[in-house]
Order: sequence, then C-alpha cells, then structure tokens
Amino acid sequence: MTGGERRFAQRMGDKLERDCVCWYDVSLGENTPSPDFIVFHPGRGLLVLEVRDWRLDTILSVEKSSVELITDTGTESVPNPLEQARQCMLLMGKRLERDPQLVWPSGSLKGQPFFPHGYGVVLASITRRQFESTGLPNILPPHLVICRDEMLEDADPEAFRQRLWNMFPVKFTMKLSLPQISRVRWHLFPEIRIQSRQGEPEEGAPLPDILGVLDLQQEHLVRSLGDGHRVIHGVAGSGKTLILGYRAEQLARTCRRPILVLCYNRALAARMDETMQAKGLQGKVDVMSFHGWCVRQLNTYGIAVPPEGSNLDAYFDECVNRVIHGVGRHAIPTGQYDAILVDEGHDFRPEWFRLIVQMVHPDSNSLLVMYDDAQSADGGKEKPPLSFSSVGIEARGRTTVLKVNYRNTVEILSVAMAFAGERLAPAPAEEDRAPTIRPTTAGRHGPLPTLVRLPSVQREADYLATRLHQASESGLAWSDMAVTCRSADIAATIDGVFRMRGIPVQRQGGKKRTFVSQDSVKLITMIGSKGLEFPLVCIPCFGVVPVNPDDEQDEVNLLYVAMTRATQKLVMTYSKPSPLVGQLLLVGKLLNAMAA
Repeated sequence: MTGGERRFAQRMGDKLERDCVCWYDVSLGENTPSPDFIVFHPGRGLLVLEVRDWRLDTILSVEKSSVELITDTGTESVPNPLEQARQCMLLMGKRLERDPQLVWPSGSLKGQPFFPHGYGVVLASITRRQFESTGLPNILPPHLVICRDEMLEDADPEAFRQRLWNMFPVKFTMKLSLPQISRVRWHLFPEIRIQSRQGEPEEGAPLPDILGVLDLQQEHLVRSLGDGHRVIHGVAGSGKTLILGYRAEQLARTCRRPILVLCYNRALAARMDETMQAKGLQGKVDVMSFHGWCVRQLNTYGIAVPPEGSNLDAYFDECVNRVIHGVGRHAIPTGQYDAILVDEGHDFRPEWFRLIVQMVHPDSNSLLVMYDDAQSADGGKEKPPLSFSSVGIEARGRTTVLKVNYRNTVEILSVAMAFAGERLAPAPAEEDRAPTIRPTTAGRHGPLPTLVRLPSVQREADYLATRLHQASESGLAWSDMAVTCRSADIAATIDGVFRMRGIPVQRQGGKKRTFVSQDSVKLITMIGSKGLEFPLVCIPCFGVVPVNPDDEQDEVNLLYVAMTRATQKLVMTYSKPSPLVGQLLLVGKLLNAMAA
C-alpha cells in the first residue's frame, strides 16, 4: 500500500460499522481493473474508491479523463481517478444486472440494481481548504472527494462515515439479506465461487436460486495467506478443500516452480486434479495422492519401485521408505516446489511430513496443511498427538480454526455428532498441536436421516437400490449418489445387487482407487470417501465390522466421516448386531426424537 492507502484503510477499520466489508486491490476478473477499495455495506450499498497521494503542487491540470502530473522524470498524463472509479462501478453494475434477484423488477429503474452503488476519490495528501482553493471542484465534485484532514486518526467517526455515504446518489431504505450479499459477492469475484458439479451457468441462462461462495471468513483467510508454514484446523464440511484449491490457484499466478497438492485419498486427488485442469492450471499445479507422488519420484529419479504384491499397504509403505532413503542420499533432490499444500493432513504420518517439508524451496518456504483430528482413523487410542514443530512445520502464530460446517444439514450433522459422542468433545491444545474442534452448524435444514434394520445384507442392498431408483426418478443424477462400505465383501454384495437392478455403479478398488467422471453411483470405501461429498449417501451394514478394543475409536471416526459426506440425504441400514451398539441405539433414539 501507499502511505495514503494505508492511512485510509486504518480509518475505515477504526470508524466503519462492523457489518461493512472492504476489499483492497482485488481484481474483478481477468483483464479487468483492480480498484483501490471496494466498500460494501448491506444497509448502504456498494462503493468504489480510488486513493491518490498527490500533493497540490504536483498537479498541473485535471480533465474529465486525465490528470497532468509533475513527476521525478518530468510531466506525466495519468487517468482521472474519479473516472476510473466510475468505469469500475459501471462494470460491476452490468454484472449485477444479470441477476433478477438483485434488480428492480418494474418501474423506471427496471433492470437496474435495487441497492445504491457509487464511487469516489480519496486525496490523502490534500486538505479540504486546499482542494476548494483550486479549480479541482469543477472536475471532481466535492461530495465525491474525501480529503486529508477528513481522514485523520482523531476524525469524528460519524462525520467520516457520512462522507462515504454522501457519495451514493440515493439513500437505501432496506437492508440486504445474507443470501443477497452472497449473490453480490458471487457476481463481483468469480474466484470465490463454489462451482457445482454441473458447472457455471452459461451466459444468458437462468441463475439458480442459491449461488455458492466462500463465506467472508474463508475469503478473508485465503486472500490474506502469506508465505511460510501455515496450518488450518477445520471441522468436516468447513471448506478446507475449497480454500486449498483457491490458494493453489492464487499461487499459480506468481510461482516460477511447480506447486504440489497432496491428498491421502486418491479419489479426492483425482477430483481436485480435474478441477485444476478445468481452470487451465495443468503444468503449474500437480495434484496427487501422497503415495502416487512417491511412486512418481522413484520413477523420475531412476530408483527401483518395489514389486507389487497382494498387500497394497506394504507396497506403498516401501515406496515411501525408498523415497525417504533416496532423499537422504541425495538421489532425489529437495526444494522441488515453490509451494506444497496438504489436504487431509490428519491422515499423514510424521515421517511423511518430514519428507514433504524438505520438498519446499527455501526461497518461498510456502507450506499449507489442512487438518481435522476428528477425522483421523489411524492408530487407535495409542496414537500420540502430532507436534507440528517436531516434523519441521513451523506454524506458531500462523494457525487458523474453522468451526462452521457448511456441508451437512442440521439433521445430518446432529446425528453424526451424537454418534461420535465424546470423540467430538472440545479439547484445546497448545498451538503446536492439533485441537479437537466441535462443529457448529450453518443452519441449513433438510430431511431426517434414515436408519433401517433389515433381515440380511442382501435385503439391505435391495432396500438401498430402491431408494436410489426413487432418487433418480425424482431428478437426482446418479453421480450425486454414493454408497460407503467398510469392507470388500459388503461392497461386492452391493455391487452385484445394484447391477442386477440396473443401477449404473462405479466401484472403487485396486491400486489406483480413483473414479473417472461419469454419471454413475460411486461405490466407495469409508476411508476412500474422505474429502468427498454427495447429495445422497448410503451406509450399509452400519457399524457391523468386528473391531478389537484398540481400534474401536478408529471405527467411530470412520463412520463419522462417512455420515458427514452427505449434503442433503443420509440413509443407513444394518442387519447384524454391532460392536458399537450403544452409539447405534443413540442414533435411533435421536432420530425418533427429531421426528416427533
């Protein structure tokens, strides 16, 4: 920021109302201007401001479209900042006019945004008396200008605010709702949109009733993330993967070396890779599962990949060990990436983090880790809490907590939290360690989850097939449905019944464990469902897998993960006694109480 911009930003932070939102130097899209400030007040309107540090003795002349200045290198013609702000506001108005929910439906203002939008200039080094003693007011209307003495630290807050609100051509008589605020942000800043799997509406096509964007906390977080090591602790459904994807896109604009995104789940990595390719970032952003990245490192640097056997876990563990050994003897170079972003960090082992940290180039030292201890399912009761500094992640003072779950309805989240029980009891920790965070709901409601007991696994599969056919007939795409299974034999039974019932199904399995994009029901393991979401999720044989006492907590975590994959509807079935019968009965009682 220039000195004037910094002072003006401080005044806005000190003196504007708390429900006012301000963006600094944020582009409105490719090949479009970046105004100095955009100020948005739900009860006032939308305002574009340009700030200039010009002194009066450096201004030779001012015209409607340009200003002649004296600079260190001679005279220079620059755009008139007021005209710049006006043109930017016209561009913003055109974007908003395409939305029927944001414009006047009739009358003389039909088709124009129904809330005020204005523009102005801040002359940070010129007083009001100096301004009025010249011919500047003939070109810059006084009510569209804020001067140096009107933005001092001791300026009256009410007078400061009134200077801004006087820039609006009309007064607002109502207040924008939260959905309307989200729609305004959706139109102005395409990069914060949460794209549906169906993609962005085509030009001229009707807009949906709900437009998804990052919330203000998420947007502020991703716009303000700097270099260095950072950790974000977020509950299930808090938008961690969205934030990570946005951050990768931001870094791709400035980084010289590749950017690496690592996931635990191969299916999630494949979906994120599709998103990056759709944004034209292939070659700049590499998205892989951690184990897939290890195999690629071995192949790239001529290190023998271990022979594949029936035990895939042992195969991948050996791949990791060979990469670690290769780095240790300098056969694999360090510092390969300008930035590394880790999703599902709660499933990464300490030795993996020690390896990853070495792959970030020291010039940027940019590492971002997404973490949710409640979704970890590796190690049972004896799993020690991770100390980030012990694995080389120096993020003290650079950690953030996201508590709001946006993915699930109140009904789904309530049932999942009741099942998880004490596992989600808030447990603060030192900043260097992972806290346990209890989710809070965003308040979205939907149908009650279903829990049904049936005579056999075969009958469970038949019941679920019927439910999926009903969902398809009501208009839900097959690709918006998923079935999460705890074991291969359960998945095999479901797969056979679904195919016999004519349901297109895609089963996760084998070394790749990824899906291609096609309109089919995803048959996926609970571990493989991490990071994914679907409008309709079914969980057969709920909690029936035998567990030993040391692994029971892992089973609870996995079922919590599976339940929180559903964004709209959750269907659970069981037919055998469950080792987790206590939690299962609790879920049943809660559902009965919610139905009553």
